[in-house]
Amino acid sequence: MTPTPLDRLIEDVGADLTADLTMGANGARGPRVAELVSRYARAHDDWRTFALFDSQRYARNLVHKDELFELILLCWDLGQVTPIHDHQGQRCWMGVLDGRVEEILYAPPEGGTAPRVRGSKEHERGAVAFITDDIALHRIAQVGTARAVSLHLYSRPIPVCRIFDPATGVVADRTLTYHSIRGVRVEPDTAAR
Repeated sequence: MTPTPLDRLIEDVGADLTADLTMGANGARGPRVAELVSRYARAHDDWRTFALFDSQRYARNLVHKDELFELILLCWDLGQVTPIHDHQGQRCWMGVLDGRVEEILYAPPEGGTAPRVRGSKEHERGAVAFITDDIALHRIAQVGTARAVSLHLYSRPIPVCRIFDPATGVVADRTLTYHSIRGVRVEPDTAAR
């Protein structure tokens, strides 16, 4: 069977991140990852096979997961937004595949205070954002009049993240689940949060 463009992206990202590790640069940005994700986002749409939406919340659709990285399609209906969250020390690349999303950056809270906004940026198809906890916390939101789809690559996979309440400063752990795995919906009690 001929590999799809998404299969090739997974293979190329895996090779790049493996080379990154063997060169002792686990904290590096993954020299080619942003370029690979951007090139894929601008030119391909085979990801649509895995794009399942949920009218109640943004949907986390797992495409690939191994010990080095996970690749997830986030599908955004109008007005859907993540909580402010961290990435548990892992690297995160976000490529926009369809529609528009806004990334709002926050300074980590100090002494029980709520996170403070540091800036925001809108991203359209082909744009790739990169974040680590050293850079900022963030919140992602669908913007505009059309649904959006973004591709999130976490190196390494993130089973739990911390979420931050902007009004109270309360921090809580959130177990991350999937709406679907490789295009197959999972049970409702494990749907994406």
